[in-house]
Amino acid sequence: MSTAVGKRPALVWAVNLTVLLLVVIWTVPTFGILISSLRDKDQIAVSGWWTALFPSEQNIVARTAPPADAVEEDGRWVLRGNVFEGGSGRISAFGVSIQRPSEFEPGTQAEMRGGGTLTVDKNGDYVLAFEEQPEGRRGERIFVTSLEPPKFTLDNYRTVLFSEGIGQSFINTLTVTIPATVIPILIAAYAAYALSWMQFPGRALLLATVVGLLVVPLQMSLIPLLRLYNDVGIGKSYIGIWLAHTGFGLPLAIYLLRNYIAGLPREIIESARVDGASDFEIFRKIVLPLSFPALASFAIFQFLWVWNDLLVATVFLGNNEEQLVMTGRLRELLGSRGGNWEILTASAFVAIVVPIIVFFALQRYLVRGLLAGSVKGG
Repeated sequence: MSTAVGKRPALVWAVNLTVLLLVVIWTVPTFGILISSLRDKDQIAVSGWWTALFPSEQNIVARTAPPADAVEEDGRWVLRGNVFEGGSGRISAFGVSIQRPSEFEPGTQAEMRGGGTLTVDKNGDYVLAFEEQPEGRRGERIFVTSLEPPKFTLDNYRTVLFSEGIGQSFINTLTVTIPATVIPILIAAYAAYALSWMQFPGRALLLATVVGLLVVPLQMSLIPLLRLYNDVGIGKSYIGIWLAHTGFGLPLAIYLLRNYIAGLPREIIESARVDGASDFEIFRKIVLPLSFPALASFAIFQFLWVWNDLLVATVFLGNNEEQLVMTGRLRELLGSRGGNWEILTASAFVAIVVPIIVFFALQRYLVRGLLAGSVKGG
């Protein structure tokens, strides 16, 4: 007995540490995306989000003023300016166009390949002096390694929120997501009740088929379904994508709801049948209200899946402006090379606002649905 009691604190500590580790694994990347979405795009390209509060090193290629702007001072021709061109920063090193790569400390003099002596201060001010009047049309190149102060901005969110077509894409996503969440829940609830409490030939075979469909990749059916939809005239339409999401979500919905409904007390169902209630009345007045936590739990998962979907929407709706969903619109903002990380991070938080609202609105039902049946009454 004492051994079992002694092991409990260790088990509790192990569970707590495991939960803490999972929270950190999920939270840290999300926090990193949030910080990156508020950073300047140039700093995102050269340093990670964990350095957001520290100056970042950036390599800048600048040019001096053209030779025609040189002013004679004390028998020398001098060009003055600032490599940041009105910006701010602090130089840690600079280089010039000479035969071998060289690096100089700020304040020191560097001999230019084309003649002249260059001095660059930490604030970016430079002085280029020549013994004779310089010729040419372009200034000399200066390679600068600068320390940029931390920069935070809301420009990334402005770009996403006020981009052309984002409002229409938001409405399109709601048009796809709401029916694609409600339809499979209604069908799955009827099917789950039938597989749980109605006796008919082939019930076990149907249940095995539903379980088997869970392992079939949806990608295998995209092209055949699209061809079938085009043949019957519902290709590239909302009806087509509603039916597609319904078909893809039904196996999991039926499986989860069947397990929940089958665990309801048999005495309640039998008492209703003794009182003369039909199967439809039992389902509508008894099973459906008792199964609301399970229905809400699946609604959360289905809503998140459809809202974040890009593949199915691209196949069954296409990329036309009138029907482009939110994920497709955000993809267009990234450009052809997908290198705009500042847009990607801001888009991630814009896209998860509605799913977060849905999750917290139905969270209590989710917990009840997951815990239902875990404890048996006496």
